[in-house]
Amino acid sequence: MRQQPVLVVHGGAWDIPADMVEAHLNGVRHALAEGWRVLERGGSSLDAVQAAVICMEDDETFDAGRGSFLTREGHVQLDALLMDGGTLRAGGVGCVERIRNPIKAARIVLEESPHVYFVAEGAERFVQQHGMQLCRNEDLVIEREVIRLKDAQAREAAGKPDLTFAGPQFGHDTVGAVALDVSGNIAAGTSTGGTVNKTPGRVGDSSLIGCGCYADNLSGAASCTGWGEPMMKLVLAKWATDRVGQGHAPDVTAPEALKYLHRRLQGHGGMILLDGKGRFGVAHNTPKMAWAAQTTERADSGVSATKVS
Repeated sequence: MRQQPVLVVHGGAWDIPADMVEAHLNGVRHALAEGWRVLERGGSSLDAVQAAVICMEDDETFDAGRGSFLTREGHVQLDALLMDGGTLRAGGVGCVERIRNPIKAARIVLEESPHVYFVAEGAERFVQQHGMQLCRNEDLVIEREVIRLKDAQAREAAGKPDLTFAGPQFGHDTVGAVALDVSGNIAAGTSTGGTVNKTPGRVGDSSLIGCGCYADNLSGAASCTGWGEPMMKLVLAKWATDRVGQGHAPDVTAPEALKYLHRRLQGHGGMILLDGKGRFGVAHNTPKMAWAAQTTERADSGVSATKVS
């Protein structure tokens, strides 16, 4: 039986400033449109997720691809994961510096390697050997982020460092998508540039299977955004999809996951969650979250869902 497709995307969960709200809203809407074009013509959930994430990686609004936050040394280092719920095949890359669209690199790993994860120069060499053209790291750096890094380091030198990992007021513009296609297969993808002024080599939850991203046809698909370290410790995406697999509705489970994150580790962030029936949930415990969703019946978007208290 033909399944009615569903696509949900997110563009970060934090205290998005008022003057950035419209850019975030436009960004997730454009990503939704790109992914939905794939689904409405009968394309796969994997292709739809990739298309949506590429759109946000190419949008300098978000912390993914060009325009991402800079490391302590002034470089862009990117992480991404893509997972196919029908086969449980997954591909991830971490700390790559010369890849414009890391979600494309993740797709190459998924399809061309028996492994799940490649990092740094090894990841770049692998995808280049499979036809991907590399870029210069300077091509990924924009002036806005150079200024942001200088400000963060000046505050740190003055003894007033930003608690970038721990504060919901700081940017967490990680992007992601989950999708269900007409064949009933689900997929998930997440892509990020990490956090401002991060130590080079740091990898967060986004590209780690089960932490910031997961998909399984027998349970559900999840993509997370926010403070990565607590999500990693709780393997939060897998925790949420397991509950969906036990029969819990995604719109109930997503806020439960964020409550669990805060209760255990005072963590903050957001989540999009989807099951094989096409039910989905959007939740966050930050002031705002950029998201958009499309079904055959309706499309919704916003810079905030109901905040989990």
